[in-house]
Order: sequence, then C-alpha cells, then structure tokens
Amino acid sequence: MSPTPPKPRRLSLKHAGVGAGLGAAVILAVGAAARNANDAELARVSGEAATPTVRVVQAKAARGDGKLALPAEVQAWNTAAIHARTNGYVARWLVNIGDRVAAGQTLAVIEAPELDEQLAQARAQLQTAVAEQRLAATTADRWNRLLEKDAVSRQAADEKAGALAAQSAVLKSEQANVQRLEALKGFTLIKAPFDGVITSRSAEIGALVSAGSATPALFTLADTRRMRIFVRVPQAESAGIRPGLAAELRLPEYPDAALPAIVTRSAEAVDRRSGTMLVELQSDNASGRLKPGAYAEVALPALARGGVVIPASALILGPEGPRVATVAATGTVALTPVKLGRDDGRTVEVAAGLAAGATVISAPPDALRAGDKVRVLEDRKDAAHARR
Repeated sequence: MSPTPPKPRRLSLKHAGVGAGLGAAVILAVGAAARNANDAELARVSGEAATPTVRVVQAKAARGDGKLALPAEVQAWNTAAIHARTNGYVARWLVNIGDRVAAGQTLAVIEAPELDEQLAQARAQLQTAVAEQRLAATTADRWNRLLEKDAVSRQAADEKAGALAAQSAVLKSEQANVQRLEALKGFTLIKAPFDGVITSRSAEIGALVSAGSATPALFTLADTRRMRIFVRVPQAESAGIRPGLAAELRLPEYPDAALPAIVTRSAEAVDRRSGTMLVELQSDNASGRLKPGAYAEVALPALARGGVVIPASALILGPEGPRVATVAATGTVALTPVKLGRDDGRTVEVAAGLAAGATVISAPPDALRAGDKVRVLEDRKDAAHARR
C-alpha cells in the first residue's frame, strides 16, 4: 500500500498580509518616483518659460569712409500762418495752395459790416468834436480880448480856456478812434507778408473769422527760395561741426542728385536724452526740389573714428542716457551706458562704452533689467545689418 502524499501547506494569513504590504510599498515607491520626475520636469519647463528668449548680435568694429550720413528735416526759410486781424466773414479768397505770391498781394477779402457801422459812427463823432473844438477856440479867443478890456473877469476867461483844452483832448480821442477803426478796416484785406508759396488754405467763402490766432490760419505762406535743413549730429562727431562747413543733401525722390548745403549754426549744446547736437544748414532752392517738411539725408565730413556698429533697435534711450543691453556667457544681462556716433536710422555707431565682439540684445524688451537671466538666440539678420 503506497504512502499517503503530504498535504500542501497553506499560507498563513500573516504571510499573505506581509506580501500585500510589500507590493503596495513597491507601487507607492514607483508612483512617488514618477511624481518627483514629473515635478522636476515641470519645474524645468516653468523655469525656461519664465526666462525670456532674446535675439543677439555681435558688435562689429566700425569702418570709416570719411562721410557722416544723417537724417535731416527740410524747412522753409520763412513760414507764416496768416490769421484774420478783424472780425467778419470771408467774402472772397483769391489764391490757392501752390500759388506763388508777392509781398503785399491780397490773398482774401473779409466783409465786416459791424466794423463799417462803427467806422461811420466814429467819423460822425469826429466831425462833432471838430465843430465843438472850433467853437471852444472861438469863444476862448473872444473872452481873452474882452479880458484885455477888463470887460470880463480872469476867472471867466480861464474857464473858457479850460473848455477849449477839454474839447481839444476830445478831438484827439475821436481822431485816434477813427484811425484805429480805419486800421481794422484795412485788415479786411488779407495780404502776403513776404514773397512765397501758399502751402495751405482754410479760407472758405462765408466762413466766420475772428481776430487773433485762436481760430485756424486762413493761409500758410512759405518762402522757399532758400531752405533751412536741421540735423542732429552725434556728440562724438560734433567737434568737427563749424559754420561754413560744406555738406551734401540727398532726397529720396532724387536719389542720384546731390544738392549743396552749408552749415550756418549749431545749438552748441548736446541733448541729454539723445546725445546729439542740433545743427542748421542752408541750401539754395532755385531748382525747387527742396520742399518744406521733406525728409533728406545730409552727408557731412566725418572725424576720424573708431567704435563699433550695432542695430539701431538695440539702443535703450531714457533719462540715464543711451544704453545697450549686453549678455554675458552665463546668460546674465548688463545695461551698459554708451556714447553714440553715427546713426543712419538702421544702424548706429557706438563711439565709446562697447567693445567689438560684445554680445548685444538686438531688440531688448521694455521690462528687461540689469541682472536678469535670458536665453540667447542669435539674430542673423541684424548681425548682417551691423556689418558695414
């Protein structure tokens, strides 16, 4: 008879509980590790999102070409906003924009019926004053002759003399009033103060006008035979600016034509915000190519220079003066004060404060501060612009 096989041993409840606990611990450990990894990744992504990304260029050494090209504004030699000098309404306007006029030429006629009535009344009062003054003079003369014959008292003769003086003063007052109103009547003819061209007209028939500059000008007149050109020269180049210095003007509409100009004066002061000095030039305009308000480019002889060139968008202008945002190898931002040289509108020369090869933020955000951390992305387009 074969032996009876042994019965399998059953796991005790205690052993089963231990196994379940170990399994749960393993699951919790794996879950915690996964959460920690996710938290670390989230922190990394959040940190990268909080760090601004900026485009940078390398500051390039400037190369001199002997010419300082700067943007400029063209203005007329003389400009006058012509307003009404008396109250009334526009009866006629005789010139329009683009018309050339001579000094003293009538531009418009104003009707002033109230002024006409005042002038007629003043002239009548003047005639009355003339008659009363003559009567007072005759009376005073008669009483003086009677006084010589002791026919009247000295007191009575003095009273007649006083009446004559009073009437003479009234006569002068009425004469002055008539002259004033006649002058206002003369202002009903709007005339050109100098030779020039009409550049604007707001006068319309029937429009009410009043004396003074509170209302819009009826016309704007510009003397364009000679023109003034205003340009802002960087401080680094200002030492070479002097009256009589020859320059050239170029206009966008005439790119192949260089017009001569002469420096006439400068402000002899540097603007603290822009680091530039205002310079005025003069140019003859016999050709009529220069127009008031036009943009031009002025080419001035340049000083021998060094420095570096960066995009104009890299400049930070503020009360502290011009600054540039540079980035160190660690990604830390520094705001560097600089002195400016040439500025052609697209690129600007830094005469001092920045070395060639410096990493410059091409368009710094408004909120950027010194010490901030940034991520760098090279701006190839601006880097190409910075190369002269």
